[in-house]
Amino acid sequence: MQYKIKFGSPEKITTGCLVVTVSDGAKLSPSAKILDQVSNGLLTRLVKRGDLGRKVGKTLLLHDIPNVKAQRVLLAHCGDQKDFNDKKYGSFVNACIAAIKDSGTKEATFFLDEIVLGDRDLDWKVSQAIMLCEDAMYQFTQLKSKKSDKPAKLSRIYLALSNRQQSGATQAAIQTATAIAQGKQLAKTLGNLPGNICTPSYLADQAKALAKSHKKITTSVIEEKQMTELGMGALLSVAAGSEEPAKLIVMNYKGGKKDEAPQVLVGKGVTFDTGGISLKPGAAMDEMKFDMCGAASVFGTLLAVAELELPINVIGIVAAAENMPDGRATKPGDIVTSLSGQTIEILNTDAEGRLVLCDALTYADMFNPAAIIDIATLTGACVIALGHHATGLFSNQDSLAVELLRAGNETNDRAWHMPLWDDYQDQLDSNFADMGNVGGRSAGSITAACFLSRFTKEQRWAHLDIAGVAWDTGKNKGATGRPVPLLTQYLIDRAEEIQTN
Repeated sequence: MQYKIKFGSPEKITTGCLVVTVSDGAKLSPSAKILDQVSNGLLTRLVKRGDLGRKVGKTLLLHDIPNVKAQRVLLAHCGDQKDFNDKKYGSFVNACIAAIKDSGTKEATFFLDEIVLGDRDLDWKVSQAIMLCEDAMYQFTQLKSKKSDKPAKLSRIYLALSNRQQSGATQAAIQTATAIAQGKQLAKTLGNLPGNICTPSYLADQAKALAKSHKKITTSVIEEKQMTELGMGALLSVAAGSEEPAKLIVMNYKGGKKDEAPQVLVGKGVTFDTGGISLKPGAAMDEMKFDMCGAASVFGTLLAVAELELPINVIGIVAAAENMPDGRATKPGDIVTSLSGQTIEILNTDAEGRLVLCDALTYADMFNPAAIIDIATLTGACVIALGHHATGLFSNQDSLAVELLRAGNETNDRAWHMPLWDDYQDQLDSNFADMGNVGGRSAGSITAACFLSRFTKEQRWAHLDIAGVAWDTGKNKGATGRPVPLLTQYLIDRAEEIQTN
């Protein structure tokens, strides 16, 4: 999709579809008023007659309005402007895109600067509209034998501005949002691929391809032999029952100064999770191909950072493995030694994500990072706690948590700060090892984070549990690409900090 800026009075703009808004009380937006005037009150008559309705997101498509150059005009309702919020803005944009797609036009023009949305500025409205549009246009069809007979025609979105002084900031917002959308799409595609294609080796190949296409990225892959030599017993224990070899993938983006401490992103890359010997129930097990969405978000974020050419150093580490039951598989009660030297009693082989992550987090120490953020579809308990709206955020540094929360609020990819108190640590006690890998039913997402905290004591660290937000289930099943927007915005903010200082 192309996104461009346009100037001009609405009745004189030549476009396939012009989107103008109406709010409660039949109040027309400035551009809608102009169209109404040149068409002798047509819009007012239709709205007062009730053709549009009053619900947010209701649309009415009009063709060939007199004295208007646009082929179509889409009237869209914003509801009560006093009650118009981020969620309703999203519903409004989604409804407009759906109506435009159905119209068959190749292009559309929006007047987003006319929409009043609390303290959100034009840049935010533009960024969100682009990401919502890209989400709406995304299709995962590469594995279908018959492609759609009617591919989407919509290929250009114009953003009409009344003030030319806004063009610079708006163009920057377009560039940023487009890069984030690209990252989200990569994360979605990797997440949507089935486990027989998206294996640890496939992820390693994708990392190498990313380095080939972006000169500031270099990729290295640590194989099982080297993992054994290093002492990554926790990560290797997860892959023990699989024919697919584990991979520790390191992608190094060098956009900052040579001596600048990098931001390190660590992604859980369990490409399929059966639960191992602690086998999961069969129902919905197909969705366990999404257990590598943490890794997918690292890929997507690195792509967005590279597209934006951010002046910052970022390292993406992906701990990739497949968790399968087998004669060689790790058993409940087994004890393994992690890269840190700490021993772990594996009480449940389905709590494998923390095992691949703990060795990757220890490995990340060698880069002397400014901060480490791990991203994982880690616990069902987080879904119970927060549902499917917010990422669970844990951190050993409140300042880092605040930075991530701010980035999430800015991109509407929100997180919620969860406790990481020492009170919960005792649940991980083991009679036979330094710790168990589970802490019982209560506070499951917190004890999982407590487990990871034992491998990051010397680092500025945060953990994002994305089990509730990484994919949609049911009719709209598929990966969401979250939290690529949050992570990218966090890195944009850090890059700006570095430039300022």
